[in-house]
Amino acid sequence: MATSEAHRDSVTDKAKPGTFVGWAMYFSRLRGKVPPLPAPVRIEPVEDKGTLVILTPERFTASNPEHVALAAHVHELLDRAELLRPLQPWPAG
Repeated sequence: MATSEAHRDSVTDKAKPGTFVGWAMYFSRLRGKVPPLPAPVRIEPVEDKGTLVILTPERFTASNPEHVALAAHVHELLDRAELLRPLQPWPAG
């Protein structure tokens, strides 16, 4: 996930990786399927490994109310799809 500290700090008090939305995010296929997301969000498959999600084609900024609203909406959709949960270590294998 990539985002600014300003955006991260504005949406969460306890920033646990995997639990909030940023400008660009990667979801392993093991985490689940990314649902359809609204424009201008891009959803790009990464081979058979997972999905890259990019919120805006331009640089995401926490000072842009449209960016912040889009991130909040996408957060709701990804949370509903149970994709936003704390990252866990890979099982020893």
